[in-house]
This record gives sequence, structure tokens and C-alpha cells, in this order.
Amino acid sequence: MDYKDLANLIFPNAKDISYYEEKYPERNLPEGAIVTRFAPSPTGFMHIGGLYQALVAKQVAKKTGGVFFLRVEDTDQKREIENGVTDIVTSLKDFDMAPDEGMITDSQEIGNYGPYKQSLRKEIYQAYAKYLIEQGKAYPCFCTPEEGEEIRAKQEAAKIRPGYYGVWAKCRNYTVEEMIQKIKNGENYIIRFKSPGREDRKIKHKDVIKGNVDFPENDLDIVIIKADGLPTYHFAHAVDDHLMRTTHVIRSDEWLSSVPLHLQLFHELGFKTPKYAHISPIMKNDNGNKRKLSKRKDPEAAVSYYEEEGIPALAVKEYLLNIANSTFENWRRANPNKPMDEFEFQLSKMSVSGALFDMIKLLDIGKTVISKMTAEEVYAKSLEWAKKHDAELEEMLKDKEYALKVFGIERGNQKPRKDISKWSDVKENIEYMYDDKFYSKKQDYPYQVISDKKDIEKILRLYIEKYYNEEDDKQTWFNKIKSLAGEMGYAEEVKVFKENPGMYKAHVGDVSTVLRVALTSRTNTPDMYEIMKILGKERIIKRFERAIK
Repeated sequence: MDYKDLANLIFPNAKDISYYEEKYPERNLPEGAIVTRFAPSPTGFMHIGGLYQALVAKQVAKKTGGVFFLRVEDTDQKREIENGVTDIVTSLKDFDMAPDEGMITDSQEIGNYGPYKQSLRKEIYQAYAKYLIEQGKAYPCFCTPEEGEEIRAKQEAAKIRPGYYGVWAKCRNYTVEEMIQKIKNGENYIIRFKSPGREDRKIKHKDVIKGNVDFPENDLDIVIIKADGLPTYHFAHAVDDHLMRTTHVIRSDEWLSSVPLHLQLFHELGFKTPKYAHISPIMKNDNGNKRKLSKRKDPEAAVSYYEEEGIPALAVKEYLLNIANSTFENWRRANPNKPMDEFEFQLSKMSVSGALFDMIKLLDIGKTVISKMTAEEVYAKSLEWAKKHDAELEEMLKDKEYALKVFGIERGNQKPRKDISKWSDVKENIEYMYDDKFYSKKQDYPYQVISDKKDIEKILRLYIEKYYNEEDDKQTWFNKIKSLAGEMGYAEEVKVFKENPGMYKAHVGDVSTVLRVALTSRTNTPDMYEIMKILGKERIIKRFERAIK
């Protein structure tokens, strides 16, 4: 009896691998085109690190006229969570990163290299496992979990490296006849890879991001097919990346230590090896110490957090690209209005150590992204977010015409307003423009430099009685505020005030602050002239009277 008899006994119905090699041919793509994949497991919520990997993979493929596909690695079915695949697909869609191929819903897919769910590719893995058995490169292992624990305990007691290798790999030395007899006797088994490696030999490898690395060869006889007939990650990824014609495997650097095993699997299967690019994790500064963003400790680790907070998807992507390539920030400064896809992204320029996550920087990018939107876009996005997360804001936005006027303040000019960094900021930033909100709150009036009540009352009354005119253009309006400052004995120009210390108690800017605070109860708002235009005379008088009281 030989290995073919053993392979046929274990996988009697498996097709010859030539069938799959023909079914999934080399892709017809332009020279130099890169094929990348995002291959998450549906075992938990979508992590920002996963989105980061997907963004990098998509940028690289897009730049070269290649393909970016989504493969779902769902072979660990005990750990799979409800709606796990839906969460992955939706997250990519929400961030405008839908794949060119692969899963597009929980159960639908597009592309000619599927199925794109590993649980549906069982027969493919079995065909390649059968091929390895036929070559004498894989074998059935009959060790029970208890025997596995016993081996590990002995290794730990002897203070030697744990694992199934060398003299500890007891099943690899059975004859074909013995293996066949055990299977016929009904003994349970799994399939292990028969490693040709030796730990005392080194392999040299060039990672696209990490550069040159060397490792001891893999000598572990890893499990490739589990008792349920499904493959382990290591084996499945090798078969899938070969058949799906992946050219670059972009993944987290926690897999870097698996490179010797993966290269060995590709070699023993007779596959061309893809290039590996291991991305450093996104880190967080925790009291001066750097640590990985944690699913348990950090709400911002979950992709859902950004949607809940209303941080624009484009801002998150721009920020992640900024982390990925340090040259992006300067490029963006030089090209403020170009789409981010025009940036020449390079894997080789990615950080070898993990970049620090900076929420302040992200929100700053959020402000810039929103500042470039039209009033119509801001309205639509705010309403969309409010419908899911804030009924009060949704109610405020019912009067679309008025809301568009409010969002239109200081928008579309050379220096647009930058007061909104995320959609959850909107309500707090516009509520003073809504009378029911304005009057329902006990207002503090932080007048700052001009704090004398009589002076404040005089400024407000004089402005309405003598200087206010709804027809004034902006320059006329501001000139009148200067005249009002002069009438009150304040400097009409800030420059004059600074040149004559002690001569004036205040200047035109301080008068503007009194008007602004009485009008909005805030010291910082967008353009006051535009606010007054929207409120109109009656509402302005009413607010000033309240401030005087």
C-alpha cells in the first residue's frame, strides 16, 4: 500500500487539484497589477485596525489597476458571532471601501474566484490536503486532546519548546499500513502537515514593510484539517491566496512569526509565494506607555464608534492614510482639494513601529472635511446621523429651509467655518440659532473686557436705536460697530488701542463681543453679520432685551 491508497481512503471524493488550477486561472490584469485581500474572521466587532489594513490593501490594488477582494475566514465556527459578516461588509460600505470582488452581503458575492467564504470551500481544501498526503507531505494524526496535553506537560517539565515536532510527533512515523488500519478501526484523526524543516536552520525573508528578517525554519507538524473537516487558518490562507491569485498579503504584524510556516506551505504545495507586507498595529499612549488599541479598554477601537459619534468616513480614511504614510500630510497641504486616491501611496513608506492614535488630530481632519462641504451636504449628513442617534436634533432640522440658512453661514468662502468636527457636534453648535433652545436654557453671558452692566445696556440699546439697519452690507455694518465703539469712548481700531495703552478701556472687538454674547450667549460663533441676517430685527431686539434683564 502507498500514500495514494491512504489519500483515497481519507478523501475518496476529493477532486484532483488540476480541476481547481484550471477553474481559477491566472488573472488577466495589466503588468504590475497588484491583487490584495481583506480577510477578516467574523468573530468580533470590526476593529479600526482591520479598517486600516483594508484601506491600505485597497489603495495598493487601486493604484496599479489590480483587484481588492473581501474573503471571510469563518472556519472557526465556535467563535463566530451573530451578524459578524454583515458588520464587516457594512463597515467597508460605510467607508466607501466596498471590494471589487468577494462578499457584498452576508450571503451574496461577486467575482469568479469564489466562494469567498472559507466555510464554503471545504472540498477545495480537502483536494489539496489529499494532494499533500499523496506526496507523503501530510498524514493523519490519531493523538487525542488528552495525549496532546500530556506531550505539552512533558515538554514544559523538561523546559523545552512546546509543540508537535521531531520525536514528539509520534503519529508521523506510522507506516501507511498502520495508518490505514487505524482509520478502518474507526479511530478519530485530524490531518497534519509533515514539516521538512529544522529549527537549527535559518530562513531569510524580505518583508515589503519590515525589510529583511530572518527566522528559524518551521519544524512543527501543524494541523491543516481539523476533526470537523474544515482547515486551519494556516492551510486555508495558503490555498486561497494561491487560487485567488493574491500577489500581496497585507496583514497585521502579529502574523510575522508565522512567515516561516507559510513560506514552507507554499513551497511544499508547489505554489508561487505572494509578497508579504506586515502592518504595525495602531498604538495608544497610556500614561506615557505605548500599547495596542484595545477592544476592551478603548471605545475608538471599534469601527462602529466612528459612526455613532458621527465622525465623517472621509475624515477617518484621511487620518488612517496619514498614519500609513507620513508623506500624506504634506501632500494634502499642497493639494487641499484633490481626492485622496490621487496620493501616491507606498507600502515601503509605512512605519516599521506602530503609529500612535491621536483623536485630536482625527477631529481636526473632521473639521477640515466638513468645512469643504456645502450647506446641503452638511444638512443631509446631519439629518441622516440624527435619525439614528439624536431625535432632538432631527426635530430641529425639520425646517430644512431655515437649517440650510444656518449651515450656510461662513460656508463656501475662502476661509470656511471649522466649528464642526463630527455630526454629534452639530446640535451644540447650532442650537443658539433656535429660539426654543435659546430661551429654554439659563444663559451665562461671558462679556469679557466690557463687563459694566450700564455700559453693556447702553451698547445694546444704542446699536438697535441708532446703528442697526437690515439693509446694510457687511462693510457698512462693521463700520457702524466702529462708530458705536467711538461714541462709547472706546478705540475704533484694535491697532489704535494697542498703540495707546491706558488711553482706552476697550476697543471695537470688545464691543463686537458684547453684541455677540448678548445675541448667542457665546464668545465664539461663526460670522456675526450672517447670524444677524438670519435672526432678523425682531429676534435680535428680543435677545438683547433678555440680556439687559
